[in-house]
Amino acid sequence: MLHKKLILIIIGLISFCHAWAQYPEVENELDKKVKSFLKENTESWGDMNIPLSDGKILYDIIIKNKYKNAVEIGTSTGHSAIWIAWALSKTGGKLITIEIDKSRYMQAKSNFKKAGIDKYIDARLADAHVLVPELPGKYDFVFSDADKYWYKNYFMAMDPKLLVGGCFTAHNTAMRASGITEFLDYVKSLKYYQTTIDKTSKSGISISYKIREN
Repeated sequence: MLHKKLILIIIGLISFCHAWAQYPEVENELDKKVKSFLKENTESWGDMNIPLSDGKILYDIIIKNKYKNAVEIGTSTGHSAIWIAWALSKTGGKLITIEIDKSRYMQAKSNFKKAGIDKYIDARLADAHVLVPELPGKYDFVFSDADKYWYKNYFMAMDPKLLVGGCFTAHNTAMRASGITEFLDYVKSLKYYQTTIDKTSKSGISISYKIREN
């Protein structure tokens, strides 16, 4: 019995250390506030939010490439947006995030404020089918995590607005949901994009870098 308890304690410590290691190093007061908020709410990110490990993947992509102008399609209650905006707080950037459901949108807005990251986020309550094609300007990072059957359409709408060197990421690409295969086949066929799948994500995150103009 004691042996089993010891094993459980060791497993718990390993899991704790692994989760802790997934957070970026704290460099300032904002980092401290965001990290504290994320840790306190680790178990409460249901309702179609990404897991912690996937948030760190997005954070690392933005930091590595120094992206500044980001779009998120599908806010849910804001977990991924907090990770993206946290990275953008380091690069001097800002995120436009789009959510169609009012209750999720309102909860996300509240979460952004509690995390101290709200000034780096332009949250919009809108139908992404309509808003994404209408977005003006140029962007260097996109995260798509809305209706899977529309992924290809979101990509086609954002492609002309994505800067060379920019990145289009999409969540749940390990799924066989309607539209995922069509989207992946399409983006992988484009010679001016370089696409990989991050398999460290259980859900699968496709990462497509725009290497030149079409």
